[in-house]
Amino acid sequence: MTAVKFKVTVDPDRCQGHNRCFAIAPEVFDVDDLGNAFVVGDGTVDGALGAKAQNAAANCPEYAITVTEFQG
Repeated sequence: MTAVKFKVTVDPDRCQGHNRCFAIAPEVFDVDDLGNAFVVGDGTVDGALGAKAQNAAANCPEYAITVTEFQG
């Protein structure tokens, strides 16, 4: 049985540095020196981290976060 995984990305052109994603899911997101978010690692997460990433995406006022589900 293949586990469900999620690919998380942040559009740097849309991110305005609100840092809600980092507050919600610091295991998935980090921020640079200017406060703009980026994804930790290659952006592949599963389980509870996938749910946290989806919550972060839902709370991004700039809609800069994309979470795509795939079988991995």
